[in-house]
Amino acid sequence: MAEQSVKNTGKKQGFVLWLTGLSGAGKSTIAQALAARLEHTGQKVERLDGDVMRSLFPGTGFTREDRDEHIKRIGFMASRLEHHGVVVVASFISPYRQSRQAVRKMCKNFIEVYVMASLETCQKRDVKGLYKKALAGEIKNFTGLDDPYEQPEKPELVIDTDSLSVEQSVERITEYIRPFM
Repeated sequence: MAEQSVKNTGKKQGFVLWLTGLSGAGKSTIAQALAARLEHTGQKVERLDGDVMRSLFPGTGFTREDRDEHIKRIGFMASRLEHHGVVVVASFISPYRQSRQAVRKMCKNFIEVYVMASLETCQKRDVKGLYKKALAGEIKNFTGLDDPYEQPEKPELVIDTDSLSVEQSVERITEYIRPFM
């Protein structure tokens, strides 16, 4: 794990929790439960999710360049929210290390959470049928199949959803960020 990158000043501050991983790894589910828990404790929380944010930037495609630009836009938005004292819970596949590093540089307090699950597990959880469509050739540039996912090299936290429940995952993340709240 990387060194903790959030500075503890003794007061509530904004920071960005960036959940990255394959489609079906559990990012959105964990992010939703985590945001609810943080809101319950009185934190100002904003949840940014891949599916929702694509509707704000409808022309964004799935080439490497398009994905990099999309993640940088989201990163800028997250950094502005963080600047205003908001805890940002962002859940994006964000498959490329370079674009995640660009977001890290934009943010003052950035915590990368690698939501890890095997490709087999992700395919079993495929509620939207995306893996099936990608394997049938109906979707191109699908992360984990015909487009790479570059695992984080030094994430602050790794959550293995092959072995952890949503509640256990949220608890691990909450324990990690507790000193900063």
